[in-house]
Amino acid sequence: MPFKFAVAALLTLSSMSVYAAECEIDVISTDQMTFETDAIEISKSCDTFTVNLEHSGSQPVGSMGHNWVLAKESDVSDIAAEGIAAGLDNGYLPPEDDRVIAHTDMIGGGESSSTTFDVADLEEGEDYTFFCSFPGHSTMMRGSVTLVD
Repeated sequence: MPFKFAVAALLTLSSMSVYAAECEIDVISTDQMTFETDAIEISKSCDTFTVNLEHSGSQPVGSMGHNWVLAKESDVSDIAAEGIAAGLDNGYLPPEDDRVIAHTDMIGGGESSSTTFDVADLEEGEDYTFFCSFPGHSTMMRGSVTLVD
């Protein structure tokens, strides 16, 4: 009987960690202007969602910086264009821009950054995109974000 209890306890604990992992993702960016992820599904059961961005390359932030930005698909082009004028010190994002739902810091090779946002900020049926706002990167470094049951 103690063995069965221990197995049941381990199964319960392991399923809890899997559940927690569904509300978090690791995203790798590279010196080749790519994210190794092109689609993220977020469970509606998550209260918050965390993105851990890692830059696996070696180039510095000023020449091949990356961030992870979440916005409605319809806002991405304008945010990216306006971000150029905002400059590197602002992570190539317009300051205090309500269209930006979440973003990491701009990072260079070997660095990492995270962001956590409320899933309640996402509307069911809306098209969301994640992208890098470094000038010229948003057309190649992007992917979809979808709410799922």
